[in-house]
Amino acid sequence: MATVITEECINCGACEPECPNTAIYQGGVEYEWQGAKHAPISNDYFFIVPPKCTECVGFFDHEACAAVCPVDCCIPDPKIPETEAQLIERARQLHPGTDFGADFPSRFRQGGEAAAAPSGDAAPGAVTTAAPAAAPTPKPAAAKPAAAPAAAAPPAPTQGTSLEDFDVPIVCKSCEGEYTVGFRFVTPGVNLRCPHCGVSQSPTQQMYVLVSQVLARYTEKLDAEIERHHQIEEAEQKRFERGVRKLREDVEGEIRRISSRMSAKPKRSFLGLG
Repeated sequence: MATVITEECINCGACEPECPNTAIYQGGVEYEWQGAKHAPISNDYFFIVPPKCTECVGFFDHEACAAVCPVDCCIPDPKIPETEAQLIERARQLHPGTDFGADFPSRFRQGGEAAAAPSGDAAPGAVTTAAPAAAPTPKPAAAKPAAAPAAAAPPAPTQGTSLEDFDVPIVCKSCEGEYTVGFRFVTPGVNLRCPHCGVSQSPTQQMYVLVSQVLARYTEKLDAEIERHHQIEEAEQKRFERGVRKLREDVEGEIRRISSRMSAKPKRSFLGLG
């Protein structure tokens, strides 16, 4: 199946540079195919050109666009089912100078699936509708609305944790719905598309600066808490070692006293009978 970008796209642009086939374009931008310009498939959000998509077969064992998408809107298109054999053949046509070999990376091979031969000869770049022998189950698109955190144990503290993916709540200026995006997307000029009403908006410079300051303070306090935690652990370890050492010394002393009593010579009687 070719990959498609759904309307949940927030126009972050993370997927475009990851595509090995340059099949992803920004909404409203004409795309190139077979030496000609074509009208954009979408004017509102990023889109994928089907005859240029190989689902990253030949390059990765996963779909690169789906791996970096923060809202999981890059999904297999059930309307365009294609086999691994068809996709690797397209990759060879798009990259004639590349030797993919027999052991090329493919998401179809993660579960041990064999490459199925295409039914019939398809023209280069044509979109086939032949059903594969074993098509993977499409992953449904998922928006990322804000939700109350579940009651769970906090993760073990670690220093140096990146804050790029720290969830930042965004309130839509149109419908006032709330959703979240990673902090790396809260930069001026990035278009964030509301998953509730579809209206796009960009974070302001003031918002970026204020959120950055809050996260900087959070990082400083987090590092202090982690350091305090390590100090407590170290002190507890030393207390434990002292306790074990004292316990062993007490046991050894008691055994030594027993041994001394058992090896002591018997005392003589005052009556000289001993």
